[in-house]
Amino acid sequence: MASSNLIRFSFIFVFLMQTSFGTDPLFHLCSNSSNFTAKSTYESNLKTLINSLIYKTPSTGFGIGSVGLAKYKNQQVYGLALCRGDVSTLECKTCVTEATKEIKSRCPYNKGAGIWYDNCMFKYLNIDFFGKIDNTNKFSLINVQNVDNPIKFNNMTKDLLSLLAYEASMDKKMYASGELKIGESERAYGLTQCTRDLSSVDCKKCLDDAISELIPNGKKGGRVVGGSCNIRYEIYSFLEE
Repeated sequence: MASSNLIRFSFIFVFLMQTSFGTDPLFHLCSNSSNFTAKSTYESNLKTLINSLIYKTPSTGFGIGSVGLAKYKNQQVYGLALCRGDVSTLECKTCVTEATKEIKSRCPYNKGAGIWYDNCMFKYLNIDFFGKIDNTNKFSLINVQNVDNPIKFNNMTKDLLSLLAYEASMDKKMYASGELKIGESERAYGLTQCTRDLSSVDCKKCLDDAISELIPNGKKGGRVVGGSCNIRYEIYSFLEE
């Protein structure tokens, strides 16, 4: 999302990654620069967009769209929904439906907002953000537990995520996952994903920047989640495939 319209947010939230989030979002944000009024054209356009994305997203895991006439720029709304690459169509629909419902509750009259869950993300804005890397709105989640050999673990985990970043940038769904044996009994599991409005080059750049922010840290798990891409690694399998 455009930095002029949304709160800049980048932080480290330390907690045990094994925690179950249930239906609670990982994070949400509301625009602090512009609002709309109830029963306005913008509200009507936003509702139309949300319904469209709930319908379109589950079949492929990604949906994008805009509603409103170009000559009325203050009434146009642009939105995007993305589901994690390994979740089912049903789980995707459930997550996107919950996300759009929850963001309307948390940001009822904001012209821009975003919300992130384990299984999906949804964001909208009153200006066109498609095809642009969102470097402003991101957050990091880090496991509090340290690994035994941080230097080796950091290097190998970075190698894994870097390989997955390349694979995601080349994949039509812009998603990749994999695992790597690190020690006799230790493995690292990784995931990389971009929103599909990005070019292959911008997807790789977004993921590489996220990796550089996350590693090295010597922790047993972590992720960087943003408006255009996300990465995650754990020492346990967290995927559904």
